[in-house]
Amino acid sequence: MDFPAEPFRIKVVERIKRTTREERERKIAEAGYNVFAIPAEDIFIDLLTDSGTSAMSDNQWAGIMHGDESYAGGRNFFHLQDVVRKIFGYEHFIPTHQGRVAENLLFSTLLSPGKVVPNNIHFDTTRANVQANGGLALDCAAKVAYCPDEEHPFKGNMDVELLEKAILEHGVANIPVVMLTITNNSGGGQPVSMENVRQVSALLHKYGIPLFFDACRFAENCWFIKQREPGYRDKSVLEIAQELFSYGDGCTMSAKKDALVNIGGFLCTNDGELALRIKTKLILIEGFPTYGGLAGRDLEAIARGLEEVVDEDYLAYRVGQVKGLADELEAHGIPFIKPAGGHAVYLNAKKFLPHIPPAQFPGQSLAVELYREGGVRACEIGSLMFGATEAPEMELVRLAIPRRVYTSAHMQFVADVLCRISERKESLRGYRIVWQPPVLRHFMAKLEPVV
Repeated sequence: MDFPAEPFRIKVVERIKRTTREERERKIAEAGYNVFAIPAEDIFIDLLTDSGTSAMSDNQWAGIMHGDESYAGGRNFFHLQDVVRKIFGYEHFIPTHQGRVAENLLFSTLLSPGKVVPNNIHFDTTRANVQANGGLALDCAAKVAYCPDEEHPFKGNMDVELLEKAILEHGVANIPVVMLTITNNSGGGQPVSMENVRQVSALLHKYGIPLFFDACRFAENCWFIKQREPGYRDKSVLEIAQELFSYGDGCTMSAKKDALVNIGGFLCTNDGELALRIKTKLILIEGFPTYGGLAGRDLEAIARGLEEVVDEDYLAYRVGQVKGLADELEAHGIPFIKPAGGHAVYLNAKKFLPHIPPAQFPGQSLAVELYREGGVRACEIGSLMFGATEAPEMELVRLAIPRRVYTSAHMQFVADVLCRISERKESLRGYRIVWQPPVLRHFMAKLEPVV
């Protein structure tokens, strides 16, 4: 694999457990063929998510010792607020214990039955939070987002014409906010261009609709802008981020991604009245607005992580590691969303397992087989996650790579496991659901093989 060497040294290691195939067969059956239900200690390479799974730096761990656990007005809040304002530029900063709480606070404040929230593509928890508050989660991604083999530099872009059509169809009064997810997680971790951000912003200002970013992978998105968009090669990632967020009115963020921590999130806005309404609700369900459900030590780790994530040596390594895995899979003819995303490789399960129909969850079949074959855990993003009402356009399996955790040898192991599966892929079977919860079914559903 060819990608930049890690810009860090490893000072602490954690032993990971090896299991036999027989043990994995038993574990996956006990889990109802749902990889979320497998105990983490029985996973060898865990690519289920990049959320909250990063390795923190020595600088972040040192910051934890500076945690001010005062109930109100702790110094770590003010440090984090300064860092957030430097990068994102918004006036009001509200910490939460993770990103989906920020989403819930925003949507429960703005939405009522019949309201519509467009996005390029909503991720699962964002969509669920919109729907739980009576709204319609509307996807307006560019058509190229649904073309897995097309090498487009910004497949995360919003379709501006489709967005305007939605505004005219549903009415400005029924669209309290538009979200733009950077990078576009459900669409393969693909970036959004600065030009597209400008176009979306201009359209929404025309209609007086606020633009909020789902900013959890903002640094990776800005790195792609620097590498791929004319006029940005000589700008720093920090400068690119500052420009990008200047086109919006606020953001939500799970700090468990690009802030390089294991817990935390926040919401930002320039709307003082909205901020006051959200802070009032925050006190009820999370805590005082200067800690938002987090310990002071966590606030400090987030502040330092946000400063570290815009380091360009780190980003070259981070995105390069993902591309290195993708290049290895490409060499062996294993289909994935092209080009490789910023935080994950998204396997094209529909193309890999064409004999399994969407109703039998080809992505879940591949995810189960990854664990059975090599103890690798990955996440289905297809009919199990999104197909409760109708089949989604793509059947994907996300290999989400935790930040600063795995080496090139680990990535080679994952590629080798997929190559072994590929040799007998026609033997894989589909699955059917035997029990599911009413929302976000993929987290807890129980399945069985189709005989």
